[in-house]
Amino acid sequence: MKSDVVRLFQTLPHECGYYSGRTAQNLVIDPSAPHLAAVYGLALARGFRRAGGHVYHPHCGSCRACIPCRVAVDAFRPDRSQRRCRARNADLELRVEPARYSEEYFELYQRYLSGRHRGGGMDRPQHEDFSRFLYTEWSPTHFLAIRRNGRLLGIAVTDVCAQGMSAVYTFYDPAETARGLGTFAILAQLEWAAREGLPHLYLGYWIAGHPKMDYKRRFQPLEALVQGSWVGFEATQPT
Repeated sequence: MKSDVVRLFQTLPHECGYYSGRTAQNLVIDPSAPHLAAVYGLALARGFRRAGGHVYHPHCGSCRACIPCRVAVDAFRPDRSQRRCRARNADLELRVEPARYSEEYFELYQRYLSGRHRGGGMDRPQHEDFSRFLYTEWSPTHFLAIRRNGRLLGIAVTDVCAQGMSAVYTFYDPAETARGLGTFAILAQLEWAAREGLPHLYLGYWIAGHPKMDYKRRFQPLEALVQGSWVGFEATQPT
């Protein structure tokens, strides 16, 4: 009989990806577990996240800044800015494609990292970095390709589970910043999840006051995982 036990490992301290001068640690589900694909959706609902073949949760000794968050799909209503973003990109074509390596995808990935993360250690990716970071053999990953007249402008890397979708990563043409393709990708994923009848879109972690994370607050109603329970995002805010 297959074991229901899930082994967790704690990583060694490493440099925090969000705050310079801080160290971080993660809890990681055993990457060699034969039933990892089966537990992944359940892990999402418990605040875990996937990067490559690793399903992890921040577990730092002196910091609890990373708060798991998700959008309730049926209740979501775009605000005025999001409606303008959707209208601005009405000329774009969306298509769900298999998660795989291609020169077209990789060239866009390179340009995105070079334009948006120059000097951050990620701006010179190798071919193997693309596959190792974005998808793995067992993950339920799809690429939501964003094109205009056939030209690739963006990819929203999306995991599709019974418990909901996970917005894993989005990369896009840095020359198209005015379009707001990051916002547009989330709106497209929410519409996709609604068509599939999935209850939630998982957005990973929110960090109060962090400029790279604050955009997630704009997708309401946002829910946050606090002390093991999903609550309305407003409940996490100071009074």
